[in-house]
Amino acid sequence: MKLTIQKLTSLSPQDLIDLAKVWPEQTESDWQGSLSEHHALFAAVFNERILGAVKVRLNGDHGELRDLRVREVTRRRGVGLYLMEDLQAQLPQVKSWEMPSDGEAVTDTFMQACGFSLTGNIWKKH
Repeated sequence: MKLTIQKLTSLSPQDLIDLAKVWPEQTESDWQGSLSEHHALFAAVFNERILGAVKVRLNGDHGELRDLRVREVTRRRGVGLYLMEDLQAQLPQVKSWEMPSDGEAVTDTFMQACGFSLTGNIWKKH
């Protein structure tokens, strides 16, 4: 199977299990809140299982990313980079992107690899 990036529109019982592995500190209501007109939940899916995900808030040509995470057992295999590249391709109307910095060195390196630059405590890409 090929890794695909999907914009989730509803959450199946298996999605809930997988998202709990991606974000163990969050609940179903945290994820359901990302399934609305101006919010989106993008997931990296392999063999019908979610390996990583990111929440997106859309406002015209501006997109805000939150809670980007890849399951620990799957990291360092290109899943996060593919997730970031493909979701941007799926949303060509978005011209500027932002994501809050978490201050972690590994996130900093990853965001730079994705073409973002740090301004204050916000990662930005135009």
